[in-house]
Amino acid sequence: MKDNPFIQRPKLLIFIPSFHAERHIESVVDRIPRDLDDTFQTEVCVFDDSSSDSTVSTALQAFQHVGLPYPCRVFSNPTNQGYGGNQKLGYQFAINSDFDVVVMLHGDGQYPPEDIAQLAQTALDHGAAFGSRFGTKGGARAGGMPSYKYVGNRVLTSVQNRLLGTNLTEFHSGFRAYRTELLSTLPFQLNSNDFHFDTEIFIQIVRAGHQIGEMPIRTHYGDEECRVDGMSYAGNVVSQSLRSRLHDLGLFYERKFDVEAERTGSIYQSKVDFASPATEALARIPDGSVVLDLGGSDGHLAVELKKKGCTVVGVDIVAPADPANFDRFIQHSLDDGLPEIDEDIDIVVMLDVIEHLRSPEDFVAELGRFCIDRNVETMLVSTGNVAFIAQRIMLMLGQFNYGPRGILDMTHTRLFTRRTIARLFRQAGFDVLRNDGIPVPFPLALGESKRADQLLALNERGIKIAPRLTSFQFFLELQPPADLNQLIEDSQLHVANVRSIASAGGASSSAAEAA
Repeated sequence: MKDNPFIQRPKLLIFIPSFHAERHIESVVDRIPRDLDDTFQTEVCVFDDSSSDSTVSTALQAFQHVGLPYPCRVFSNPTNQGYGGNQKLGYQFAINSDFDVVVMLHGDGQYPPEDIAQLAQTALDHGAAFGSRFGTKGGARAGGMPSYKYVGNRVLTSVQNRLLGTNLTEFHSGFRAYRTELLSTLPFQLNSNDFHFDTEIFIQIVRAGHQIGEMPIRTHYGDEECRVDGMSYAGNVVSQSLRSRLHDLGLFYERKFDVEAERTGSIYQSKVDFASPATEALARIPDGSVVLDLGGSDGHLAVELKKKGCTVVGVDIVAPADPANFDRFIQHSLDDGLPEIDEDIDIVVMLDVIEHLRSPEDFVAELGRFCIDRNVETMLVSTGNVAFIAQRIMLMLGQFNYGPRGILDMTHTRLFTRRTIARLFRQAGFDVLRNDGIPVPFPLALGESKRADQLLALNERGIKIAPRLTSFQFFLELQPPADLNQLIEDSQLHVANVRSIASAGGASSSAAEAA
């Protein structure tokens, strides 16, 4: 295959991170297959992490003695970068040198060089690949894995699968391969320089929506020295997995985990199937109404309103994937005020929008004038509760973390409590008819499940007892400001009616007396 000029072989880097590996490095190099160039354009690089033994000289001699048919290099870090830091250098070198795939092979002989080709191809097929010591039943123990490592690995893998929604047989193998195209999209430079770098880059791959291939490998434990503090490593692994989950829930923000799979259209999901501001709005909007949906996103609410015979005018800064969800859509930033609206509006809906605006006070004042001019009957508004119990607990712990979603969404510019959101509209002349608590959107966080339904019911009971503490959001039904000119006309008309009734009553009395 390598002699066929019409077939472009992928470029493969065999990356060997090493630290105090003088006893094993030559054996590892010698076991690298000689026929890899049949499939790949291969290069081998040892990255020594400032070893104080003769790892560097032994690696150089090994390349000469073994006579691999590939270009071979040795890098030596002047200062120790740590296990994770050394990987950063290897992966960046692979990206800079335009390799297609990089295989990490430890320099202590614990993983099988004989499986490099299969692992590299699995990574090319999936994006990333791991050699699992648990892929074959009983293989890990048969290969000499100590009991404490076996139990610890299985427990940690189970915990991580649960937290991250994965189903891998092992998380902690050091025999790994990545497409460099994938690596170039990940902020692995932000990861730890310690041993849990492997966990962090794995989380990034999962969050970015890439596939991970597993293949069973043989396990070998010899006289290599373990430099990992097991308890510290386990704590870091669980901590990073939990932080990733908290990042999803909007309770914690980690820049290195802000690598979610690319979305098309709006980032906002439909909330019409469970207790939410959307369901509250649907219940309060009469059939056949003309609705102005400010910040209508992709039109999840509009679709349901149109089923009720409503006419919906949508306004949002981002165009929806399907503009037909609205009767008319206006692409416009509400930070610039209201756009030109031609329709006669019955109800204005603004769900989870007010917290995004630069100047809510000015916008609400403009809304008040709009409602007066158009004789708007009702306005429906929702916003997050910054005094929600989870936020209070986090604040007590010294945490006030903005994230990609939730109450402390990074796009939010203003935050409200139950009182302050009501005050904002009252000061613009609106009357607050209802100010109801909304529970946490558990079905979005946990999926449609019995557990999510139970938590929703529990949260709803809590809202009845302590709404300011347990409401995730607030939903307001507002009566627009009164039109003073109209009130004057109504007052004059009322007086005229009173006079007319009085005159009619007087005439009736005179007629009765005459009779």
